[in-house]
Amino acid sequence: MASRSLRSVVMELLEDGFGRADRSVFERLVAEDYIQHNPFMPSGRAGLVGLLEELKHIPDNRFIPLRFLEDGDLVLVHSEWLSGGLKRAVFDLFRLRDGQLVEHWDAMQEQPPASTLGRTMVDGPTAVKDLERTADNKALVARFLDTALVSGQLGALHGFFDGDRFIQHSPGVEDGVSGFVSHLQALAARGDRMRYERVHRVVGEGHFVFAQSEGELGGKRRAFYDLFRVEDGKLAEHWAVHQSIPDTLTHGNGMF
Repeated sequence: MASRSLRSVVMELLEDGFGRADRSVFERLVAEDYIQHNPFMPSGRAGLVGLLEELKHIPDNRFIPLRFLEDGDLVLVHSEWLSGGLKRAVFDLFRLRDGQLVEHWDAMQEQPPASTLGRTMVDGPTAVKDLERTADNKALVARFLDTALVSGQLGALHGFFDGDRFIQHSPGVEDGVSGFVSHLQALAARGDRMRYERVHRVVGEGHFVFAQSEGELGGKRRAFYDLFRVEDGKLAEHWAVHQSIPDTLTHGNGMF
């Protein structure tokens, strides 16, 4: 009998556990000592079941998974969360062991009502392709983050892109390498410089590569979650979520 994919375990939790409010799914798929990195939720399976109970009382609550990446023992989910009249872009990263979810990181950001580029923070391609290029694509994204956002070498950017072509889903950022550089320069000019200090994880499958990083934006601590689509060895498209890191967390696990 073929082993079950980790992706399918996460999908069952989302669809049957949260979607149908079936508590037995949590008992079966979530480890009792589940490690939680969401800063506002307690650790352990009980914390996740508590979230299920809270969500029952939120009007018009709907969670729409759009992209799944599986890499080793990690599964990334890129979703849209509709609740109480708000739309949020969400990244969830799960670590699994022996068919159970054992650890979780996430970040979310409220989406603006409209984009000047006619896009949302979550739309665009969803199907995974180019599986044979996964390792190369992960290495490309890791080099880009280290060069551009950790080291700040903006003059070296053009080797990572096909000319000025770069599709952007981040609010307030124009398309193209030029749009990306202009955004960073505008932030710095008004005293809100964005600085990546450390890339914690790079997760990839095919032409999609996700990176989880921490740093500062405008002098305040931030979690940076970035998803890239790579095409023919160049960065082609970008989605992102930035979330503030609170001074105090519900647990002692940190956000990373």
